[in-house]
Amino acid sequence: MTSVEGRCACAQEPSEDELLAQLDDILKGYDRVPGALIPVLQIAQGMFGYLPEAALKKISLALKKPFSEVAGVVGFYSFFTTVPRGRHLVRVCLGTACYVRGGKQVLQALRSSLGIEVGETTSDRLFSLDVGRCFGACGLAPVIMVDDEVHQSVKPAKIAKIIDRYRRKAGGEPNGNGNDNDNGNGAGGST
Repeated sequence: MTSVEGRCACAQEPSEDELLAQLDDILKGYDRVPGALIPVLQIAQGMFGYLPEAALKKISLALKKPFSEVAGVVGFYSFFTTVPRGRHLVRVCLGTACYVRGGKQVLQALRSSLGIEVGETTSDRLFSLDVGRCFGACGLAPVIMVDDEVHQSVKPAKIAKIIDRYRRKAGGEPNGNGNDNDNGNGAGGST
């Protein structure tokens, strides 16, 4: 194992060029599939973590669709992004129930804890922050989601513990506020 600037060379992520070559191989199976645009965009976003312009151009050419149509679909659906996201997507529900029960204060605590605003990604690319209008968990308000994990009845004072839990999972250093037994949802577990 060779180490480059403290990182294991064996664990390097594929370059964008390597990912684009993989995307070329995938696109060969979709060139004649009706309705392939959204599934192909989802696959590409899963590969890159976002949708770089070079990938959108390849998709446009392979599916024989105008670039403006491909870009329009990406811009329309909120689950697509053209900017790199962090390893963990943190979303705060600001639907009516969550807002009334303190969702705005939870969002403020997350902005403070992560040091970023909505739509931004932390400099270590570990977290991205976003908001949603309803997660369908109104009885559990306020709610946040980290990736696909729902945290219910979240209190602003527990945000640091929730974030530190994900930092530890990623091998990062917690802020010293974490506790493995408390995910900060105020209900003893997440659903």
